[in-house]
Amino acid sequence: MPTKHAFLSASASHRWLNCPPSAKLCESLPDQTSSFAQEGTDCHELCAYLVEKAIGKDVKDPTENLTYYNAEMQNCAEEYCSYVLEQLEEAKKYCTDPMVFIEQRLDFSRWVENGFGTGDCLILADQVLQIIDYKHGLGVLVESDHNSQMMCYALGALEAFDGIYDIDRVTMTIFQPRRDNISTWSCTKEELLKWADEVLAPTAALAYEGKGEFKAGEHCQFCKVKATCRKRAEFNLELAQYDFAMPDTLDEMEIAAILEKVDQLIAWGNDIKDYALVQAQAGTHFEGWKIVEGRSNRKFTDEAAVATAVTEAGFDPYEKKLLGITAMSSLLGKKQFDELLGGLVYKPPGKPALVPESDKRPAMNTATDDFKDN
Repeated sequence: MPTKHAFLSASASHRWLNCPPSAKLCESLPDQTSSFAQEGTDCHELCAYLVEKAIGKDVKDPTENLTYYNAEMQNCAEEYCSYVLEQLEEAKKYCTDPMVFIEQRLDFSRWVENGFGTGDCLILADQVLQIIDYKHGLGVLVESDHNSQMMCYALGALEAFDGIYDIDRVTMTIFQPRRDNISTWSCTKEELLKWADEVLAPTAALAYEGKGEFKAGEHCQFCKVKATCRKRAEFNLELAQYDFAMPDTLDEMEIAAILEKVDQLIAWGNDIKDYALVQAQAGTHFEGWKIVEGRSNRKFTDEAAVATAVTEAGFDPYEKKLLGITAMSSLLGKKQFDELLGGLVYKPPGKPALVPESDKRPAMNTATDDFKDN
């Protein structure tokens, strides 16, 4: 599987399209790896294997070499494979010979200098080109609507295959099983090319040269300089204009303005704290601050010896607890879980949360709504 990344990568396009000079700023900094990233890489490899095997290719099972392989990963990959096969069958309804490409290198350098990426799954057919991207992450819900990474992949696919099939429309899907998220968005080929010419290409040219204006926003989340970026600091410190007055002294308009920024303000504060801790541990002194040892809980030095000692004393050292739904589903497999326990599972109402009106979830009834109904 390709591991090399383009300078202006499709995966980072949301950031550099919003903040073009951030690309140059991040270029010299090393990539930060994590166990979560490696887990995602492992699952992508498993997904590719299952799909290619299902469509008749002679491929080697990678599971013994996957660091984070487990039952949940297997279930996620199988769900993805089933979805791809379902979409392939749909494509056969309007095209006699659709083609499937897995982990396909896609070149969109016509609009972005040296621009390339890897598409998880392409289904090519007359009329419609489908791009399916697997996301293993659990923390961030990824939407397909005007998703620039997917749009870059679609451009690369058009460059490579538009002459083979008569493509009129592009459908882009994010498949994120751990968030129960299958998000699909489509546009015409003409709409995609218009965006590429009028938005992508000119912004990429700025980013490639390190030009343009810095801009802070939710796209800062995965930026390598998010903790020390001055523009982001200015953006978040605008809240100081409210002098941190008590909420009952603010009107509804002021509170709404604060709500728009408070999540990013909290994230920025945490990024600053994390960055400062790492620097302090490396020897940097921040005036008025010091490193101390945090609280810790007592632990057994040898759990096996503890179990033996307590058992010999006549006690049971273990507690028994019913597996949770995720663990139980992994134990039984999705099909058997549904057969055995489908009627014994319910979903209670979620905790109320205040979100922007653009959020796709339906609004809950409030006390005011209940009063109106009466």
